[in-house]
Amino acid sequence: MNRRGPLKSAALSLLLAVPSAAVHAQTAGAGQWSTPMQLSTDRSEIGAALINGKVYIAGGNALGRQDSPLFQELDLATGRSRDLTPMPKGSSHLVMAALNGKIYLAGGFTANVHRNPLDQFLEYDPTTNQWRSLAPLSSPRGAVGLVAVGGMIHAIGGRGPDGNVVATHEIYNPATNSWTPKAPLPLARDHLGIVVLDGAIHVFGGRTNATIDRVAQHDVYDPATDKWRQAAPLITPRSAGAFVVYRGLIVYAGGECKDPMRRATFDEVEAYDPKTDRWTSLAKHPTGFHAAAAFASGPNAYVVGGNAGCGGDKPLATVQALRLP
Repeated sequence: MNRRGPLKSAALSLLLAVPSAAVHAQTAGAGQWSTPMQLSTDRSEIGAALINGKVYIAGGNALGRQDSPLFQELDLATGRSRDLTPMPKGSSHLVMAALNGKIYLAGGFTANVHRNPLDQFLEYDPTTNQWRSLAPLSSPRGAVGLVAVGGMIHAIGGRGPDGNVVATHEIYNPATNSWTPKAPLPLARDHLGIVVLDGAIHVFGGRTNATIDRVAQHDVYDPATDKWRQAAPLITPRSAGAFVVYRGLIVYAGGECKDPMRRATFDEVEAYDPKTDRWTSLAKHPTGFHAAAAFASGPNAYVVGGNAGCGGDKPLATVQALRLP
């Protein structure tokens, strides 16, 4: 990976320039994309979680490694970041979720392509800057879906050591440090989109095998009944996109790989409204991307890092923002 600018200290190792934002006009769909910040280091296949206005970014392909242990905190108020205690074991395609002021991290791959998955499950405490190993996943997996709801952590889907995708669904109870199996995902897949909206878990998109085996399926899980149902599918079948709940909508952006011949990623951005059970197209992303993390804060939805090409072709060092009217 390439570095963008000098790293000056551990406290400011990811200094973000926040001059006038580069704004990208769009001609179709609602919303506008801009690039308000630039990271100093390209990062893709990362995990991220937002707590109290600070974004915690972990692992991925960074600093010349495919299994970086790099862990950083981005302060949205100041646009500055600092290095934190590194992950105990670096990985890419890891996933993160926040619960009760702490961050939980699961799985990941330690070699390309999608090889040597981990069963790691870790807790990070921002108040102490320390990691703690917890009861591991039931099996090693990368590109899992991870969300918190009802005081529990749900780990869904992923890809195992044999290279096959799984429908595994298990929940972690912080009070007992234990995992319990739940109703499996209706369609086994990894590189999926996953969010919690109105107390339900939405799983959409993903791939059933290779990059080209992408799906549009949208499954919704009710934790109270341990049952799945289907909702409206994505307009465009995709995997490895960025996903976030923003203004009461589920936003799914980008994906891999739209045109394998040109090594081009998806630039489609779609939003799901639970009130109408419909997906609609928003303003397209300026370049297309995959392997990024997303979060919402204030008036914007943000996409951090990622790759503008298929695989590891064009790593990004950007923090991009989508704003709806």
